[in-house]
Amino acid sequence: MLTLAAAASLAAWIYLVFFHGFFWRADQRLPVQAAGVDPWPDVVAIIPARDEAPVIGAAVESLLCQDYPGEVRVVVVDDASDDGTAYAAEAAAKRIEAADRLSVVAAPPLLQGWSGKLWAVHNGIAAAPANRRYLLLTDADIVHAPDALKRLVAKAESSPAEGGLDLVSLMVKLHCESFAERLLIPAFVFFFQKLYPFPWVNDPAISTAGAAGGCMLVRREALERAGGIAAIKGALIDDCALAAALKKKGPIWLGLADKSASTRRYPAIADVWRMVARTAYTQLRHSPLLVLGTVLGMVLL
Repeated sequence: MLTLAAAASLAAWIYLVFFHGFFWRADQRLPVQAAGVDPWPDVVAIIPARDEAPVIGAAVESLLCQDYPGEVRVVVVDDASDDGTAYAAEAAAKRIEAADRLSVVAAPPLLQGWSGKLWAVHNGIAAAPANRRYLLLTDADIVHAPDALKRLVAKAESSPAEGGLDLVSLMVKLHCESFAERLLIPAFVFFFQKLYPFPWVNDPAISTAGAAGGCMLVRREALERAGGIAAIKGALIDDCALAAALKKKGPIWLGLADKSASTRRYPAIADVWRMVARTAYTQLRHSPLLVLGTVLGMVLL
């Protein structure tokens, strides 16, 4: 039995190392220098936010201060916050004299069948100017590097076949300073790449689709062609659901960020546990049997 278990483990590792998209290389990244685009299309960033006053100011400021040749507007959807989230966002825009490029809207009461975040995103898109080619779907805790938008748009405007990409997504750097973060966050990112090998996501010939919800640049026309946010309205892993819907219609790309980062802190193991449980347990369809099988598989490896 031990010999069989060792052989099964060896076979699994041979598959993972050589036949699973070489995910472990972690080499899918945007070019350092953004290619020229003429003209640069205008972009609207959508930020759904509930009780994010401590972090949203930095996120809004990073977007309104982008080194980007086209126009950048930001729509913050205040989802029934009671901590002054809207005020913090507006104060950040005023501080850098960019209040005219920020809109703060209140999310209407949640409709049945919608997840709260997607309902906020849906209403943010509805409030955005309609003639913008790209939507940047991002989170309230993400601070974008000054050249992030330029590099994202340049990638989206590039091939395949000169038609561009319908989605360009980055897994931003997660906060990694506390003992719990250093213990678990790198493993979480590595495991995400193993579930959704980035080279497979980026290959139009392979059906694998994935995205990272903190940074998703979406071609608006492609989103409408896929049925809009309403097409995935009940999804809990909304980023990967959106990627799957878009990839059915056109090419997408997913990579690792080198500068854009999350300011969300996970000081204790319990904090990381809650973050992973929201995604991984949903991925396993809330099935104790699938959790058991996963644990046994990891023990074997």
